[in-house]
Amino acid sequence: MDRRAFIGSFALGSLVPRTAPAQPARKVYRIGILAHASTTSDIVGPQPKASGVNALLRGLRELGYLYGEHFVTEPRGAEGKPERFPGLAAELVRLQVDVIVSSGRGLPALKQATSTIPIVMAASGDPVGEGLAQSLRRPGGNITGLSLQSLETTGKRLELLKELVPGAAPVAVLWNRASLPHWQAAEAAARDRGWKLLSLEVRDAGEIEGALKAATAARAGSLLLIAGALFFRHARRVAELAARSQLPAMYGFRQYVEAGGLISYDADLIEIWRRAAVFVDKILKGANPADLPIEQPTKFELVINMRTAKQLGLTIPQLLLLRADLIIE
Repeated sequence: MDRRAFIGSFALGSLVPRTAPAQPARKVYRIGILAHASTTSDIVGPQPKASGVNALLRGLRELGYLYGEHFVTEPRGAEGKPERFPGLAAELVRLQVDVIVSSGRGLPALKQATSTIPIVMAASGDPVGEGLAQSLRRPGGNITGLSLQSLETTGKRLELLKELVPGAAPVAVLWNRASLPHWQAAEAAARDRGWKLLSLEVRDAGEIEGALKAATAARAGSLLLIAGALFFRHARRVAELAARSQLPAMYGFRQYVEAGGLISYDADLIEIWRRAAVFVDKILKGANPADLPIEQPTKFELVINMRTAKQLGLTIPQLLLLRADLIIE
């Protein structure tokens, strides 16, 4: 080929469009969410109303995940109805989501529904005791995440309540059968310290008012509410009834205090949901949940509602005020 022919052929070739090799479509992960107290509408989309799920998505954004580009959620809310958990768990399994995030009472239903889809706990009261994991160090199955270790904090709540309301009057304990281990933990803590408890076991929300009337009749000096889905969805009602009964009440979650309750002490649930995003990230990158150690809470919060204290005519000890993480005026 002479020089002119070569140049001509090169020029012609440069005008022919070249097709770039096709890029593989980016996988959009599907993250199942099973919430026990929320409605599905409260946990849907990139800006959900539910504070915990919102914190989870914020944690994922902090790790570089964009909703709709890198992942979407498949939310299911049980609306505080435990009987819905098995059906909702089965739905998420049928969808073959990449990972499921849940907390509390939804976890046993998920464990029964699947042994292969990774499950991240956004707080479990006692994952080893409840049979969700073999140990905290090595869960050994498809479930890992964060533990509340709430049995240990039951005694601490009782201690703070007696610091707030000292004296020989019994502490009324409101609980239901699903939280039996926590009632037993409260019994053990009280027995060790010589404190009297009054058991107020209820089976449904309709019995709460009667139980608090019984506490007043028995001259209880204060109230310890053992958290559970039954009470959580009636937080404002429980707080109102406790105040009406003139019972200074200790709660497990700050949501009760924000709804008008007096005082709460527990692990920071919002931080736990945000931290759950780290486990989701590791699993999506190939980590085996069986080998991811379960984390225990490191951040606890004491929340006090001063408006409710004034309503009860109660003076909060200065030492408690100094230790409070949040004071609602």
